[in-house]
This record gives sequence, C-alpha cells and structure tokens, in this order.
Amino acid sequence: MKEIIFKGAGVALITPMNKDGSVDFNGISKLIEFQLNNKTDAIISCGTTGEPSTLSEEERIKVVERTIKSVGGRIPVIVGTGSNNTKHALSLSLKAQELGADALLIVTPYYNKTSQKGLVEHYIYIANRVKIPIILYNVPSRTGLNINPETCGILSKHKRIVAIKEASGNISQIAEIASICGSELPIYCGNDDQIIPTLSFGALGVISVFSNIFPKQLHDIVKRYFSGDHKKSLELFLSSLKLMNALFWDVNPIPVKAALNFIKLPSGNCRLPLTTLDSFTKNKLQKIIEFYIKHVVDVEQNHVCKNV
Repeated sequence: MKEIIFKGAGVALITPMNKDGSVDFNGISKLIEFQLNNKTDAIISCGTTGEPSTLSEEERIKVVERTIKSVGGRIPVIVGTGSNNTKHALSLSLKAQELGADALLIVTPYYNKTSQKGLVEHYIYIANRVKIPIILYNVPSRTGLNINPETCGILSKHKRIVAIKEASGNISQIAEIASICGSELPIYCGNDDQIIPTLSFGALGVISVFSNIFPKQLHDIVKRYFSGDHKKSLELFLSSLKLMNALFWDVNPIPVKAALNFIKLPSGNCRLPLTTLDSFTKNKLQKIIEFYIKHVVDVEQNHVCKNV
C-alpha cells in the first residue's frame, strides 16, 4: 500500500489577482481560511486552476510559499510542478519540496508531448531525484497526451509515485487503471461531474474546481459516500451537477473566478490569454449560483440545524 496523501475532497485552488493583474497574496490566505473552515481535506496549489502557466517562476514560488505558510500544516499541501521540460519540472519539484510541500502534482508534458516510453522516463527521472510523493496528473484535453493504463501500471511500481489525478473524462479508462494498479496507484477524480462513478472504482477522493466556491458541499458528497450513505451522496451530487457543469462553460478557471467574484471571495480576473465571461453567460452563471444557495445550501443547513 502506497502512502495516502489525503482522502476526501481537495481543492484545486485558484490564484486570486488584484485589479492590476498582480497576484493577491492576502487573498490566497483568505481563500485558504475559507477552505479550512469548510472542511476541505487538501489544498492543491499551482494546478491548472491556479494558472501557473501565466505566473513567472518567482510568482509561482511566492504563491507556494504563501499557501504553505497559510495552511500551517493543518491539511496537506500538494504543489503542481509539471513542465514539458523534464529538468525544469525537476527544478520546480525540488523547490516545492524545499518549501515544505507534502506532495507534488505533475502533469504530463504538453505541446512537445512524448511517447508512452518517454512518459515513463520523464516521471522516473523526477521520482528518482525527489524525496516527497508524486501524484501523476492526466488531463489530455489540456496537454494533448494521455497516460495509458498500461503506462500507469509501470509507473505504479515506483515507491514515490503514489497516486494519479485522472481527468481524462474516460470512465472506462479509469476503471482499467483501477483494475491494473489497484492499491499501488490510487485514483483521485479530476472531473467534478464524475465523482460518484470514480469513487465507485475505489478512488480516494477528488481534486475539485467546484470546491473553490462550495467546499463544504463537495466535502459532504465524498464523506457521505465513504461513510456508506451512497443514496444521500448521490442526491447531493446530482443537486450540484448543474453548477458543476456551468463551471466549464468556458475555459477553466474563467467561470470559477467569476463565481468567486459573485460570492465576494478573493478572485479577480484571469491573466491573458484567458479572458472573462461574456455578460450573457455571466448572468446565467449567477442565476444558477443563486438558485444553488437557496435550494441546496440553505436546505442542507436547515436540515443540519433541525438535527442538532
């Protein structure tokens, strides 16, 4: 059995920006307190949702530093350190390790891509040179490259490669990874709209975009599933599905940043080349959030109050 970094709901945290486009470091601390107060099980810094591709290396380091300091050891911090340059990915990984990260989230090489053989060599090169656990990150829609299940089987044999964030969207592939790797490569769901089926394959939890805005609700979906209350877990999941899907009406993290702005949490806009939602889509998203707060969040809170 590999080391378990976390079990439950981790948030793929956004990187909030000031009006001038600079990183809002105080906003990072505020978002982390919001997450901790709402039972998030892990913080993922500089994943796709955190816009690392438009942060300078100095900014990335400072974002990770602030995140780790703000969390203060209360829950695990996982840092995205992927690159299409293997030595650069190693450099980022060693820096995250030095800063106190609990684990690394390493996306597949993008743009130049590679073969499956190259993937194995890329990950093994990094894993042989770091001392903290690695979570593979498979998101072909972003990278143009898929980690095949058989490749997962090979990589799962390395002691520091301890899990995979599976965001391929291919349920059959996720099932095959679970079948081939078992406990040697636990799975984290990487798509909010596939949480329940992925948990049914034995996943340890989810690395979530939705958790940026409603972390307690996402945490409860996973917690209830693990406690055996599958019916209630499914009910909460289905009631959240429309909003989960709305957060992908445009390129992530454009919609979730708009959503955070609606609920008055630090966010700001994305950096170019990502832009903002058009006014029509923004209004639609706001209405869905308002409906969710009134008919899902309030109902659940009232139910809890009645049972205290």
